[in-house]
Amino acid sequence: MKAQILVATHKPYDFPDDPLYLPIEVGAALREVHTGYLRDDGGMHISDKNASYSEMTALYYVWKNGVFEDMEYCGLVHYRRYFRGSLPFKGASILSEHDLKEVMQSCDILVPKKRNYWIETIEKHYRNAHYPKDLKIAEEELLRLFPEYHEAYTEVMQGTKLHLYNMFVMSPKLFDDYCSWIFPLLFAVEKRVDISGYDAYQRRIFGFLAERLFNVWVLHQSRNEGVRVREHPVVNIEGENLLLKAFGLLRRKFRNKTVVI
Repeated sequence: MKAQILVATHKPYDFPDDPLYLPIEVGAALREVHTGYLRDDGGMHISDKNASYSEMTALYYVWKNGVFEDMEYCGLVHYRRYFRGSLPFKGASILSEHDLKEVMQSCDILVPKKRNYWIETIEKHYRNAHYPKDLKIAEEELLRLFPEYHEAYTEVMQGTKLHLYNMFVMSPKLFDDYCSWIFPLLFAVEKRVDISGYDAYQRRIFGFLAERLFNVWVLHQSRNEGVRVREHPVVNIEGENLLLKAFGLLRRKFRNKTVVI
């Protein structure tokens, strides 16, 4: 099986010693000293937009430059977040090629298990954590460019669960379909949003929007195109303070403050 999973990073780090994983330096156009990994600023790229697009600059680079063309499966994880599996790595067990071959027999898209926000919808969570007008613009552009996706958009936004991190594994054909959908949508929103006054956290707007919109695309594909979706656990090799995240969620909701967590 030919498969390649990008590992998005902005700094030198330890990576799995396995050909399945390909580290890629995101935002490479924004710095003079580089990591020595594959960079997102060659050929056609939006590397200079990394501060607002996050790991999406890596996806744009590999999409436009045919990095996944000869692969059976392709995907994206993060330097500290991986899909769980049987490959030992830094005290955790992450997805191996054997694991991948096995799980993909029963699905077309592998995604992280959903996080349940319990006390508020995905729309309300975004409005509490970010700028509500940006989400409204995203919905307007979705209606203009891809109106057939609005039903899925409404269902995702009115629900309480979300696949996070822009992580996935899928075929190059589905990857091309996704990129052909998400980037025109994000670029259309970008033309209408002024982020010059945003702080560093809020400037990651298009990465945040992409997380929500990815769920919309996946739901539509599952409901209307017969694409099989499978959820899979994610491991954070640095650990994750879920209590702190829950506290931040409650504070944003009841104090109506934007809190960076």
